[in-house]
Amino acid sequence: MPREIADKSVYVRRPALLRGTATGPLTLWRWFAVSSLVVLHALAGYSARGQNAAVIKEGIAASPVSVDPRSWAVDASANELLALHHPGSYLRYRIHMIDDKGDRVRDLIESKDGSVARLIMRDGRPLTNEEDIAERQRLNDMLTSPSNYAKHVKNDASGRKIADTLLKLMPDAMVYTYVPGQPQTGKNPGSLEIVLDYKPNPKFSPPTTMAGALTGLQGRAWIDAKSRYVVRMEGSIFRGVNFGWGMLAHIYPGGQLVIEQTHAGGGRWIFTRFTEQLTVRALMVKTLNVKANIEASNFQTIGPMSYQDAIHLLLNTPLPQH
Repeated sequence: MPREIADKSVYVRRPALLRGTATGPLTLWRWFAVSSLVVLHALAGYSARGQNAAVIKEGIAASPVSVDPRSWAVDASANELLALHHPGSYLRYRIHMIDDKGDRVRDLIESKDGSVARLIMRDGRPLTNEEDIAERQRLNDMLTSPSNYAKHVKNDASGRKIADTLLKLMPDAMVYTYVPGQPQTGKNPGSLEIVLDYKPNPKFSPPTTMAGALTGLQGRAWIDAKSRYVVRMEGSIFRGVNFGWGMLAHIYPGGQLVIEQTHAGGGRWIFTRFTEQLTVRALMVKTLNVKANIEASNFQTIGPMSYQDAIHLLLNTPLPQH
């Protein structure tokens, strides 16, 4: 399920478990549920499908839902690791974020070194001259002071490491069942989606503090039957979850998370929509009501470039006038 940009405001005043990444939202949704995100890239060469999957591929099996539903989760989880790291694939796209900091649109480029983004609209209007000058200065500071960009990349790498660990745990952390009637999203006409409900596995023993978060989530996932990527995933926090016995953070029940993903071309899957509504108490002191709606669009496949070249490209692109 967001995200996610080289903007310091994205990282301040939020607990580490709620911070974003440069490539899309890496919040609790990515950690918990994306098997995208998580969210969002078919994995040729990886197969926990066994003989059943080979039969499905050849069209011999009576039905895709005749196999163990966990096999879909295993493949989708592995594919989400590819979506998270997207080796050799680079995109340029727009991110539209609405949260407690306002309504912002950014132009984002994935470089070989990490992602960079430029604020291009605020509150539904073009930037003022003063706002544009400030944004240009922020990006130019990254060019003249590589340490500023290094901090951004470090935040991103830390989030990816956590996501890697939890995505690998998802097949065993949850119990998966087929949804009766297999209701389709309707977003991919002609494509079959496998619909699974998931809930915590009572036999799962979280190996880390962060992995304990998986014990408080349940929901539903739609997986593209052909590519085995997650098309949509919904999750709800049905019981409170403590981090560090509640001293680091506590997630209250009632939270909702949704992520939608799409194929952006060239085998690349990426999130198109991510929403979250959570209540978290940080360090036993401050309670945060986290509410965000993030959409990604205008995907363009680009070649590999340095982050410096990506910044120059952003700065040389005219701002939208409406």
